[in-house]
Amino acid sequence: MVSLATVRAVALAILAVTCHQAQAQSWPDRPIRVIVPFSAGGSNDLTARVIAEKLSQAFGQPVLVENRVGAGGSIGADAVAKSPPDGYTLLQASGSTHGGNSAVYKALPYDPVRDFAPISMLVRTPFILAVHPSVPANNVRELVALAKASPGKLNYASFGTGSSSHLVAELFKTMTGIDMVHVPYKGSAPAVVGTVSGETQVVFDVINTTGPHIKAGRLKALAVGTATRSPVLPDTPTVAESGVPGFEATVFFGWLAPAGTPRPIIDRLHREIVRALALPDVREKLAGMGNEVVGNTPEQFSTQIVAEVAKWQKLVRERGLKFE
Repeated sequence: MVSLATVRAVALAILAVTCHQAQAQSWPDRPIRVIVPFSAGGSNDLTARVIAEKLSQAFGQPVLVENRVGAGGSIGADAVAKSPPDGYTLLQASGSTHGGNSAVYKALPYDPVRDFAPISMLVRTPFILAVHPSVPANNVRELVALAKASPGKLNYASFGTGSSSHLVAELFKTMTGIDMVHVPYKGSAPAVVGTVSGETQVVFDVINTTGPHIKAGRLKALAVGTATRSPVLPDTPTVAESGVPGFEATVFFGWLAPAGTPRPIIDRLHREIVRALALPDVREKLAGMGNEVVGNTPEQFSTQIVAEVAKWQKLVRERGLKFE
């Protein structure tokens, strides 16, 4: 005989499913917020605004970008993780919020895997390994040989201690067995300027900041961090093909919702994002920022996040890096 408690439990479960279905069918009936956990005007912010504009048109509701900065993106990410899972508060995540931060911050206030429902990776852009023109190395193999011949002589610039460029350079050091001295700056632009001036000799950064200096001959691009050659710099080899097999380091931006967001809402968001990414004007704008369009599935994006978290946690643990 079925107990009253069992009947109530089944009834509540049916009610919950019905409410979720009704919620998903009426969604969106009010504005949607996309939190960008970095400052306005950067590539993360600009990418979000390009997509938000198209989704506003598709949904007939405003899709508003809100910048909530601090702690390497963790403040904004945490705000979304703790928001109602109703599809009205989304996050534009990055390799920091859903990768490196889990290794850098001892008490991260959110779980990058458990607390989010991935929707799609929007774009990625390669880290570019660049050196000052005075460095007598024209490819990765020559740079590695130079560093091994004089351990600790070369300095490399980063955006700051614990930043993505710091972690990428440490990954490169680990995989090549070389020793370079870390010089942290307060941001990407100062780090690149430090290398352009010769204060440092090596930098890992993206095309937006390195590109003008590479074109002007103020920096030499040795390799890109993507697994395959990038359309951004098609004539520049990858680090992997230049003697460091398995090396991969990119910046990515993607949209996520709080965990528990109904799957029909995730699916609709995914469909509209992929549709927006296929538009010629969107692709042109994103390419102009040095981005490669991705538009993968929620499952593929989830797999990427899990891999990124594991990758950087392993690096920090094995190298014993400290970030206090």
